[in-house]
Amino acid sequence: MKKNLINVLLFLLVFAVFTGCKKDEYEMIKIVKMISVQQMRALPVGMTKATPAKKTGKIYIYNNYLFINEPNEGIHIYNNANPGAPVNMGFLQIPGNVDLAIHNNILYADNFIDLLAFDISNMNNIKQVKRVTDVFNQFYLPGAQKYLYTYKDTLVKKQTYKGVINDLAYSNNSSSGQGGSMARFTLMNDYLYAVGINNLSLFDVKTASNPTFLKAISLGWGVETIFPYENKLFIGTNSGMHIFSTTDPANPVKLSTYSHIFACDPVVVQGKYAYVTLRTGNMCRQATNQLEVVDIEDPTKPKQIAVYPMQNPHGLSTSGNNLFLCEGNYGIKSFNITDKTKIGDNMLQHLNNIKSFDVIAGPKSLIVTGEDGVYQFNYNNAANLKQLSIIKGQR
Repeated sequence: MKKNLINVLLFLLVFAVFTGCKKDEYEMIKIVKMISVQQMRALPVGMTKATPAKKTGKIYIYNNYLFINEPNEGIHIYNNANPGAPVNMGFLQIPGNVDLAIHNNILYADNFIDLLAFDISNMNNIKQVKRVTDVFNQFYLPGAQKYLYTYKDTLVKKQTYKGVINDLAYSNNSSSGQGGSMARFTLMNDYLYAVGINNLSLFDVKTASNPTFLKAISLGWGVETIFPYENKLFIGTNSGMHIFSTTDPANPVKLSTYSHIFACDPVVVQGKYAYVTLRTGNMCRQATNQLEVVDIEDPTKPKQIAVYPMQNPHGLSTSGNNLFLCEGNYGIKSFNITDKTKIGDNMLQHLNNIKSFDVIAGPKSLIVTGEDGVYQFNYNNAANLKQLSIIKGQR
């Protein structure tokens, strides 16, 4: 065991050294921590006072509320009845949290290796109602199942950084909401589906406050996103898109895999077409930057019908005949997608002053996560997006 732990620590040291992001006079490094499962479950969980997010992650809308994940910290909750003036209601502290989904007033969130369920029927008195243990394995240290790893981003001056880990410690009124294209959690037919880096986990949520883990289905390495449409799940991986039938929602069946080059891969679906973005990135260095349109009328035989070059596409969302596509540091674009073979010729608008990550075309506004915070736009005219508000992060 001791030898395994030493090997793990060496791996984490390399992880910290090679995942830095340069920023002017500083660079971002990941300070890795190791904690025991017992220590993890003793960390505080629950509502605290409203505070701005230091970094924005996944977004989710449910009725008149907007939920903004702060990676590994928890969820900021906003009353978004008026998208022009969202009100910060509080922060749901959940260490190790990255994803969320909501069903019948129960919020599901990952807490490292566990799934937590919260009753949000009274937003002024949110309560944890269940913990499902040991259902997500991506945080487990190899060869050390009693320990987990986590990290925090830390800015250091370039000239002082020597690559040393110095903080290592052993210690729309519906029953469900709407997530973005980067989501790893989704709901369908009273079941919660969650993808990890190599599997699909399935939970029965017929009794929303009592989620029950059923099983995990192996998918192979590199799983990134999940998108529900009608009675199917579309799972994006860095080598392709899996299509699963949920005709029997308790037993998803793989229908096919649409393969592509190694790339980061969110996917959304509308009608008989899937829209897939491929981009270069930290884990996707062999990729190109493009939008692919895939005919899925026969889900057992998906076929590519068009490819369009992009700058660095991330999340995307559709609404009617329009597609909204995040271009990372290059802004956000809107397209008319009536003619699938001419999308590249039908760009409606390009806002290049927003560093965008993911987008939801919601019932009241277009919600965009950016480096500076979360933007909301009136998108009645996709060729003339009008900013309604911005929820600024705390930098």
